[in-house]
Amino acid sequence: MGKEYKLPHLYSNFALFLTAFILGLSFVAQKAGMEYVGPFTFNTVRNFLGGLSLLPIIFIAKIYASKKYQLSDEKIKSRNKLLAKGGIICGILFFLALSVNQYCMIYAPAGKAGFITAMYIIFVPLISVFFFKRKLRKNVILSVILAVCGLYFLCFKEGINFQLCDLGLLVSSLLFTFHLFAVGYYSHRISSIKLSCVQFFTAGILSLILMLMLETVSVDIIIACAKPLLFSGVIVTGVAYTLQVYGQKHTPPVLASLILSLESVFAVLGGMVILGETLTLKEGLGCVIMITAIILSQLRFSSAAVKRLKRINKKVQSPV
Repeated sequence: MGKEYKLPHLYSNFALFLTAFILGLSFVAQKAGMEYVGPFTFNTVRNFLGGLSLLPIIFIAKIYASKKYQLSDEKIKSRNKLLAKGGIICGILFFLALSVNQYCMIYAPAGKAGFITAMYIIFVPLISVFFFKRKLRKNVILSVILAVCGLYFLCFKEGINFQLCDLGLLVSSLLFTFHLFAVGYYSHRISSIKLSCVQFFTAGILSLILMLMLETVSVDIIIACAKPLLFSGVIVTGVAYTLQVYGQKHTPPVLASLILSLESVFAVLGGMVILGETLTLKEGLGCVIMITAIILSQLRFSSAAVKRLKRINKKVQSPV
């Protein structure tokens, strides 16, 4: 491991790992919640709960910062503008990705939906290379290929037959890709917690509009759905997606997408522990391949180590 792998990277990777863990377990709560309310109602409540859960933390952080740092009015105004812009952009993308994905999952089998949605692990490196001209290490490229294979073994249980909802799932995957890049861009420039809070309220307001237009809502139904809504709102939305924003501060988008794809592994393991589901040999192989891909993607070698490997390789290939 090279010296370039600093402590902030470890914290960020761990934050993304926790995000994937919580998102994987959230499938149970989401499935339970959808038995009571429609997708836009579910997303409205969870986003508002996520935003509200962050307000006390922001308030405490503001008091601490005001005592430690003295910023000019112009600096505060500039930061607030960037926060509003970044939070609204991330919120719109978050809302679109969640809404399209949630709607398509009504018609698509869960395994196939999970596989197609996770295709952002292909979109992210493609966009990084062709649009941002970033070079990917060979082990990262191999990790992406392994992760796709692992996802296939883990998620795909049905035959390969294309349906219209599959196109929608592919669109949602692309929207999640754009959201990942947007979060990565703004998380370096503004507070992670504030960015998450504005993002959630933006997504919540947009979901509320569609909820009032398309769905019938009652207080009794929401109360009956309180447990999955609270878990999805506070733990999944408030905690997990805020950890994602923090995690992307020091993690490149490609590596972030790979770590987040572990959500599928945790979803399977969560189903085993919570719902008593069984793990097939194919799913077990998928888990092993995906975990191998994540470990491989995290390997970093110092320039000195690379030079030593090249010298050894030349000696091996040179004639006696």
